[in-house]
Amino acid sequence: MSHPTLDEQITAATNYQDLLVPALMEEWAARVADAARIGRGNRVLDVACGTGVLARAAASRVGPDGAVTGLDLDPGKLAVAARLSPGVRWQQGTADALPFSDQSFEAVVSQFGLMFFPDPAAALREMMRVLVPGGTLAVAVWASLADTPAYAAQVELVDRLAGAAAADALRSPFALGDRARLADLCSAAAIREAHIEFRQGRGYFPSIRVMMEADLRGWLPSIGGVLDEELIEDIIRRAEVGLKPFVTFDGAGVAFASPALLLAAVR
Repeated sequence: MSHPTLDEQITAATNYQDLLVPALMEEWAARVADAARIGRGNRVLDVACGTGVLARAAASRVGPDGAVTGLDLDPGKLAVAARLSPGVRWQQGTADALPFSDQSFEAVVSQFGLMFFPDPAAALREMMRVLVPGGTLAVAVWASLADTPAYAAQVELVDRLAGAAAADALRSPFALGDRARLADLCSAAAIREAHIEFRQGRGYFPSIRVMMEADLRGWLPSIGGVLDEELIEDIIRRAEVGLKPFVTFDGAGVAFASPALLLAAVR
């Protein structure tokens, strides 16, 4: 898989924002912000902010006396985030070496990013480091693929038609969906009394085609996995049969269980 250019990253990030964020991410922003107890005047860091859905939710809570910083490695997603919310501070950086001083934030949040970090335990240690004493960490990761049957069916189809590399990229969001594994990461990061809760969510796309395009034209290209158009169309045609059980009763869209694990801890 080739490394995408900046223009390609911005295009992929725009697709991600338009297709994936409303379908899967928006409902979780308020839940993570609640778990982090974000309030007026807080300084908040959103790690792996993507195109900024959680950072925007935080900004609406901290008011004019607070400040929100969104940090991400992907310049394309940061460009889209800055276009949508110029009032938030957007910064490029890595989660395992946060470019901030100790005790810089009252709340640190991260929504659906931890599973992509090369060293998630180091990232959790860093998030705790930049919290003030009494500050709150809140992190969401997708539950397992077994708990998300619509995506399990999608991954099986992509594996069969496009190969293991593309399928593994689609499996990667679910890599930390095991409560015991997440608890082990907390222990490795010296996080005591971490609270991990399974929370049910709901994914919704207006059609099977849109659901598949969100991943094949939005998610995969954002990590360098570009499939040719003929293959994408073949996968979508087959998905319109294979994912039919998830079409709503009235045929108006695709709805499915989309659960997550929500981790909360206090420094």
